[in-house]
Amino acid sequence: MSVPSSASIDFFASSVDVARSLIGSTLLVNGVGGTIVETEAYDHDDPASHSFSGPTQRNKVMFGPPGRAYIYRSYGIHWCLNFVCQAEGHGAGVLIRALEPVAGLEIIRVRRGLNEKRLLCAGPGRVCQALGITDTHNGLLIDQPPFQLLAPEEQIHVLTGPRIGISKATDTPWRFGLSGSPFLSRPFR
Repeated sequence: MSVPSSASIDFFASSVDVARSLIGSTLLVNGVGGTIVETEAYDHDDPASHSFSGPTQRNKVMFGPPGRAYIYRSYGIHWCLNFVCQAEGHGAGVLIRALEPVAGLEIIRVRRGLNEKRLLCAGPGRVCQALGITDTHNGLLIDQPPFQLLAPEEQIHVLTGPRIGISKATDTPWRFGLSGSPFLSRPFR
């Protein structure tokens, strides 16, 4: 079963709801990927968001339309993947923080240069490296190739806590994770 298409504005109406809903979904890029176990939501009025100061050349994809991949470099080193949310012009998204790798495991291991399954996709930069995501994916629809997004097959328990790896709005409880998952980038407190 697929998550709603990128044309479904209702599904993408709230970055917080999307971040929570994506936990347990399967994300594949060219058939390689896994179960989303950790996300973070961002919104235009959030000082930690790339969209807080308005559209720029770097973040223009984040301003819509929804259902697209917003890719950016973190610290000039790692690519990071976000799903654009809300109505066009709003500036909201969901950062994919961690996956449990399940498809294309050998490809992921080669791309990451390590064997320990728990560390292959535990962090947003690791997710992009493992799935081969770069700036060439910026602006692509997340429900069309090379992306494939499948809804969870079972009920899951979602944890909520403050976001991590940021210096502003650090207490905002917009980080979501799969309860009991050893594949989180960092444990929930």
